[in-house]
Amino acid sequence: MQEIYFAGGCLWGVQEFMRHLPGVMSTEAGRVNGISDTTSTPYDGYAECVRTLFDPQQVSIAQLMDFFFEIIDPYSLNKQGDDVGEKYRTGVYSTNADHLSQVKQYIAQRSDADKIVVEVLPMHRYVKSDLEHQDRLTNHPNDYCHIPLDLLHKYKLQK
Repeated sequence: MQEIYFAGGCLWGVQEFMRHLPGVMSTEAGRVNGISDTTSTPYDGYAECVRTLFDPQQVSIAQLMDFFFEIIDPYSLNKQGDDVGEKYRTGVYSTNADHLSQVKQYIAQRSDADKIVVEVLPMHRYVKSDLEHQDRLTNHPNDYCHIPLDLLHKYKLQK
């Protein structure tokens, strides 16, 4: 089992989509790479993210990136859907240097690489979100989501 962190705007939709992917064992809503050690303070540089535990025998970093790029606008800086601000920036974070190398290579191989504003950085701090944010769209399916969750049906991704 390995872990990687995806920030794609509001974490509710990112978590709902990622948890259905083949090879993803679990997801957790949180914040990545900020200053404080608690969710009771303002975001303090954090990006909303989804901690993703996956089995590398079942899904590769490139495959995860393919799915991730389906649900984000990789050219939009600090904005996804109606969510605007630094905490809604897009990024991929890991403590595994090989993961980061693979993500950078994935982006570099794209014809639009020079336009992509997705952060690719080491994960240095993670704070789990409060219970009300965990599996939010599973528990409250009519809440706002900027991600086209109909993609789950397109890829027949159901768990």
